[in-house]
Amino acid sequence: MTHRRSALARATAWTLASLLPALRPVQAQGKATRLLVAFPPGGPVDIVARAVAEQLGKELGRPVVIENKPGGNGAIAAAEVLRSEPDGHTLWFTSVGAVAINPALYEKLAYDMVRDFAPVSMVANNVELLVVHPNDPARDAAEFVANSKKRKDPVTMGSTGNGSIPHMAIEQFADASGANVQHIPYKGAAPAITDLMGGQIGGFFGDIPGLIGHVRSGKLKPLGIAAGKRHPALPEVKTLDEQGIRNVDTNNWYALFASIKTPAPLIEALNKAVRQTMNDPVLKDKLLKGGAEPAPSSPRELATILRQDTDKWARLIKAKNIKPD
Repeated sequence: MTHRRSALARATAWTLASLLPALRPVQAQGKATRLLVAFPPGGPVDIVARAVAEQLGKELGRPVVIENKPGGNGAIAAAEVLRSEPDGHTLWFTSVGAVAINPALYEKLAYDMVRDFAPVSMVANNVELLVVHPNDPARDAAEFVANSKKRKDPVTMGSTGNGSIPHMAIEQFADASGANVQHIPYKGAAPAITDLMGGQIGGFFGDIPGLIGHVRSGKLKPLGIAAGKRHPALPEVKTLDEQGIRNVDTNNWYALFASIKTPAPLIEALNKAVRQTMNDPVLKDKLLKGGAEPAPSSPRELATILRQDTDKWARLIKAKNIKPD
């Protein structure tokens, strides 16, 4: 019995010793943390990731570098994480689409969120904002709906692609309001916003961080927010719920995931660092002014949100028979 206890103690000590290098500052081990962003540079996810990276590096005691891995609706970034050493130094910085929508949208995925990935923490909430051209006569979403019903042809509304969060918002909006609208999928937010400002389409739902600059400059008119409360960066814009348009709830949250093989103590250490990062007052102010709401969570809370959103979007995708582009 004494021999067994001694062997167990030695095994436990070895396990803890093997984890210590991953928890030490980079000065001691010479390894940076990689945040793999499944989108091109300059988009809302990339902007938030870069804002977070510097402060997160300070909390971890090692550099945090952004690597953009767009393509495959998140699959390329996901595969890179799974190929990497599960030592907490390669993380997937992603929005809700790749992790909660793709499983229902695609018949076959190269990854499984439950089997392959460990939740680390939520990072930010990004609710959807309905915007139109400044010359649109509607003063709010309710008038936009009323005007659409007077038309013979539907109002065209752009999205960032079939099954994207903006597309989900359009579908929920049409169901909730009876608006006479037609979905037009684009390959990203930039071309859709360009066409909206050029008058080629009549409306767009998008993440506030990607739209707030155009709203403040007067190039786009905000009509309503698809969330339960007003946004602190746009306090004058009413929610859709305030305008009588219920059940449009499209939060394009951003979060961090690691390989499922990452040891639990490393996940906890990363989570602590993310929480401290997101509570930094300078970073919080910067993100809020840019339209993103800091929203750190525990790994368990992120797992619950992921499960709930996966079920929610699967129901809508099935009901609307939505297929990928």
